[in-house]
Amino acid sequence: MLEYAFMRYGFIASFFISILCGFMGVFVVSRRTSFFTHTLSEIGFAGAAFGLFIGTSPVIGMLIFTILSSLMIGTVGNKVSRRESSISVFSGLFIGLGILFLSLANTQSSYATNILFGSIVGIGVNDLKTLITLSVIIIIAILLIYRRLKYNSFDGTGSHFNAGYDTAISIIFLILLASTVSVTAQIVGSLLIFALLTIPASAAKFFVHNVWGMIFLTFIFSLVGTWAGLYFSYITDWPVSFFIAAIESAFYLVAISYDRLKNHD
Repeated sequence: MLEYAFMRYGFIASFFISILCGFMGVFVVSRRTSFFTHTLSEIGFAGAAFGLFIGTSPVIGMLIFTILSSLMIGTVGNKVSRRESSISVFSGLFIGLGILFLSLANTQSSYATNILFGSIVGIGVNDLKTLITLSVIIIIAILLIYRRLKYNSFDGTGSHFNAGYDTAISIIFLILLASTVSVTAQIVGSLLIFALLTIPASAAKFFVHNVWGMIFLTFIFSLVGTWAGLYFSYITDWPVSFFIAAIESAFYLVAISYDRLKNHD
């Protein structure tokens, strides 16, 4: 299997994607922004289609669309009803724009499939270099704001009295989340990245109760899911996206069962 270059690239890409999901997923779950993460995946689809339409890289289009939408939603404020309404509006609008740009770009239907479901086994060396570079930048940015982000995410009462910091950190986090979705969606798909950014972290919180522990376990769940998905896809010729989603869902079911048994005892 590893004699093929695209499989080696897929395993390396999965490693960096899992690191990103380990860091970002924990805060996505703790900040309850899963719905927005799903919306970003849809916005990323529109951005990638826009990139194809103007003849540039789909990643550039995704970065432009997701970051701009994060800035707009981030400045709406922290009122839940207002933010959810804004997210719903953006979601419908950008799905429509994505379909429009794809039709105007006159591209083959396979391009739309790759955008939605990714092509982790078809990644090239240039895609891998881009992924690694942007992953390192995102991780460094997370580490620079880690203490404030942790305080903002896990101490709601304390952050309430620091509204200025709260808004700034929220906007920075949304921009980092948008960048993560854009960087990884080209490989695992704009639909699947939502699963990787939410399910492993949701499972990890049932086993450990400190932030670094959750980050590490989320990384392990993501890595096992993507690597096992690549292997099973190779030997069965079934879509890698199916295996990754199924494995991560299995982790979550095991975590729920473990939590129930522990509470029952």
